Amino acid sequence: MSNLNGTYVLDPSHTEIGFVARHAMVTKVRGSFEDFEAKIVIDTENPENASATATIKTVSVNTRNEDRDVHVRGGDFFDTENFPEMTFNATSFDIQDDKEGTVTGDLTLKGVTKPVTLDVEIAGVEEDPFGNTRVGFEASTKINRKDFGIDFQAPLGSGGVLVSEEIKIQIDGSGIKQ
Repeated sequence: MSNLNGTYVLDPSHTEIGFVARHAMVTKVRGSFEDFEAKIVIDTENPENASATATIKTVSVNTRNEDRDVHVRGGDFFDTENFPEMTFNATSFDIQDDKEGTVTGDLTLKGVTKPVTLDVEIAGVEEDPFGNTRVGFEASTKINRKDFGIDFQAPLGSGGVLVSEEIKIQIDGSGIKQ
């Protein structure tokens, strides 16, 4: 993919930044963020010049249930009043054959910064009908929400818990070359 190199911004209308948590240990609850900005610089010839940054507005969380969204925005979870954004800043890239690999970086959530590694698969580069060059990719990782100070919990009668500590993060991205 020789035309992969360049600076891209994520297209919010064709990108989803989502998460999955176990609820009551028997089902999954999915959510996404609707307000975010991200910039990715790809340089396959000089990987040290590559970069990726993202800012996500935590108040934009959407789990398709307004009561749950209000709770998730509150102090038990994101505390959006005090922590209106979460950020990601890449620190290293290891993409093989311009197709798949990892991107490691610092995730800051609720005022806590921890390293995370995203598994990345690049779907390809294509020019759209409007003359824009787009890169498509998928990225995923797992975090422990307690590592970021999100420790709300409600015990279940079975000994389980209401919300899993492990949260899966999934990004289905479409970047437009600048």
